[in-house]
Amino acid sequence: MDLDAYLDAVTTPPADFLQRLEAETRATQSSPGMLTGPLAGRLLDLLVWATDARLVLEIGTYTGYSAITMAGALGEGGRLITCELDPDRAAFAREHMDASPYGDRIQIEVGPALETIAGLDGPFDLVFIDADKTGYPDYFEAVLPKLAPRGLIVLDNMLRGGRVLEPGGDEGTVAIRELSERLAADPRVAVALLPVRDGMTVVRHAT
Repeated sequence: MDLDAYLDAVTTPPADFLQRLEAETRATQSSPGMLTGPLAGRLLDLLVWATDARLVLEIGTYTGYSAITMAGALGEGGRLITCELDPDRAAFAREHMDASPYGDRIQIEVGPALETIAGLDGPFDLVFIDADKTGYPDYFEAVLPKLAPRGLIVLDNMLRGGRVLEPGGDEGTVAIRELSERLAADPRVAVALLPVRDGMTVVRHAT
């Protein structure tokens, strides 16, 4: 058993409807590596639960795994807004959201995320960013002013398969590396990069 398999094995497993979503995503959708998966999904669940979140924003729905996971951990009356550029993926995700117990807590906004964010008031108790990597800096700056005082921002894929350790790289890797360096030095926030899956950076307001 490799380390990733062991981590999944000792993490509370996802519900049946999430396992079905994962299986169908892998069988029918392109880029199944974009799935959040059991370990990262459980971390998001714990963060939403621990913050007693009432309003969560997700940037990058893909097939809905992370949105459903986080929606299940929302406090009473909580809701989740998820932004997806691809209408076909949004439709696939909507189908699975409605098949879960939490579909009525989830609102999908189809279109460019920055436009959607500009029309939202917040404050957001948790923001999960998992979309086009070159867009991360702009997404972060757009949501930070709308983050609740004790809110969290979580950015996924911050290790880029380890490529952030190497010079150069594709545009996404360069953008992520530069963003990580800026966040570590940003007096507005406190951050920690966790080696969960492909790296998840957790951000809060500085005290």
